[in-house]
Amino acid sequence: MDFTVIVCTYNRSGNLPSCLGALAAQEGVEHLDWEVLVVDNNCSDDTPKTVENLSRELPIRLRYALESQQGLNYARNHGVLSSQGTHFTFVDDDIHVSPHWLASLAEAFERTDADAIGGRIHLDPSIELPPWIVPGSEIAGFLGYQDLGEEQFRMDGRNRYPFGGNMSFHRRVVGRIGLFDPKLGRKGEGRKRGELFKGAETDYFYRLADAGEARIFYEPRAIVYHRVQPHQLQQRYFLTIHFNAGFQKALYDGRQYRRRALGVPLFLYPPLTRAVGKYLGLLATRGPDQAFRQLMTVGHFLGTMAGYRRARRETA
Repeated sequence: MDFTVIVCTYNRSGNLPSCLGALAAQEGVEHLDWEVLVVDNNCSDDTPKTVENLSRELPIRLRYALESQQGLNYARNHGVLSSQGTHFTFVDDDIHVSPHWLASLAEAFERTDADAIGGRIHLDPSIELPPWIVPGSEIAGFLGYQDLGEEQFRMDGRNRYPFGGNMSFHRRVVGRIGLFDPKLGRKGEGRKRGELFKGAETDYFYRLADAGEARIFYEPRAIVYHRVQPHQLQQRYFLTIHFNAGFQKALYDGRQYRRRALGVPLFLYPPLTRAVGKYLGLLATRGPDQAFRQLMTVGHFLGTMAGYRRARRETA
């Protein structure tokens, strides 16, 4: 089999008809042997029944799998181990793929012999963004947006790498670096502070890059659209993912720092002070919308400090 498309889902059965319907409408894939695998991450809604119904209605090979351990990376790993394709590719349940998405990926893998490929992720044009999110800006990237231009190029896996909503791999990658780290990534619906962790795929691409000679490519023709959820357009969401990113990074740092205050390495206090000062200056001169990105940075520092304090307590 050429491809397994893995859709990990938790309590969002209402998204599946649109997501899977777009996959069923793929064009130019007559020569491909491929399947879609829906991984139910211990859902409590009607996801199993929805997948069963869609498997009868849609003209694609559609399978269902259950992963009872809560967490996106547990679901991803289950999908990888249950997949049958030479290549496996991930899309989220709130992603709508473009008609030539899979055909573009297949051609790109054949042309480049890539270990991994990422494509464009655009925000669904029907979504009305608040004024503090500029379309195509850095801050839009925290909603999964990624567009690196019209030309295909090789990515280094550290400064540039695919985002989780549109990433594909050759199976040999698993033999080189293993599976996704289940300690990382979103848990549950990602609405609470203890659930909302981003960047699980960042760790995976870092590991792939560190393994040496990683062939990671950007394929601009493989376009998907992210149907952003209403709660993801609230400032609290952005502050939480930044706080949690710092917390998670510090919690698993593992290095020892002798110079600490209140359990926090001393080197963090000066940049936090500068970040707060910059935020207050922007707030006074440009207003809250323009200052919000800097407030996210402050949140990241606070989360990092909280992570080091938690790690200190757990090892005491």
